[in-house]
Amino acid sequence: MGAQLRVYKRRIRSVTATKKITKAMEMIAASRVVKAQRKVAASTPYATELTRAVAAVATGSNTKHPLTTEAENPSRAAVLLLTSDRGLAGAFNSNAIKAAEQLTERLEREGKQVETYIVGRRGVAHYNFRERKIAASFTGFTDDPTYADAKKVAAPLIEAIRKETADGGVDELHIVYTEFVSMMTQTALDARLLPLRVDEVAQEARPKGELLPLYDFEPSAEDVLDALLPRYVESRVYNALLQSAASKHAATRRAMKSATDNAGELIETLTRLANQARQADITQEISEIVGGASALADATAGSDR
Repeated sequence: MGAQLRVYKRRIRSVTATKKITKAMEMIAASRVVKAQRKVAASTPYATELTRAVAAVATGSNTKHPLTTEAENPSRAAVLLLTSDRGLAGAFNSNAIKAAEQLTERLEREGKQVETYIVGRRGVAHYNFRERKIAASFTGFTDDPTYADAKKVAAPLIEAIRKETADGGVDELHIVYTEFVSMMTQTALDARLLPLRVDEVAQEARPKGELLPLYDFEPSAEDVLDALLPRYVESRVYNALLQSAASKHAATRRAMKSATDNAGELIETLTRLANQARQADITQEISEIVGGASALADATAGSDR
């Protein structure tokens, strides 16, 4: 039983060390998610006003622009998948990857060839392991993305949608990311960024039913669209990156809290088992002492006779 007691004590030390690590990671994730939430809130006014400007151009002119006009027979689509560089975040990455795969299957059923762009090492590793083609990948900034990172991600996407499909371009641009709803809820979803659904953009720009003013565009509406829509894509990608980062930190915090709680329960169980083993050792030692004393007493009595 002494050997069993040593095993329990060794496991208790191991689990205690793991509990300290998971508790530290929980606290780090809690501080990071607060910062990420602030960045999401700070980026909202810019995205809102940019959406209003895009809606004004799109609804105030009859210009057929490649970024606002749907192709008659779309044949190619780009999907941008946002994952994280690190794990230990529960089902965060698997949910986003699953949503991207479902979107890809739906687009392929519609007869479209899909080009996949991935942000985050976890998504890249998933696709590489399954030997799936990746058009471009971006890593190293998912925990704390900047607007420069968003521009780097958006650049090849904008270039692809400007090209003709015969030259390797795409007709549609979709994005899959995890929306931060609350500290307990994060939802993986997909959205079509381009071509813009003008009615939806206009509705988003005037949520209270207010009318958009009329504008004159100089030098032309097409030139304004050329300038505005890339910024629109960049702002959307940036907001999605921030949402994804906040969701990842919240998922990590929840996963580490669960791991810490489980470690505490395991320590209690192992401590109880160790106490039982120690009590068994003590009982056995007492029994051996009593048995030895009885044998000695019997031997002494026999010699006296």
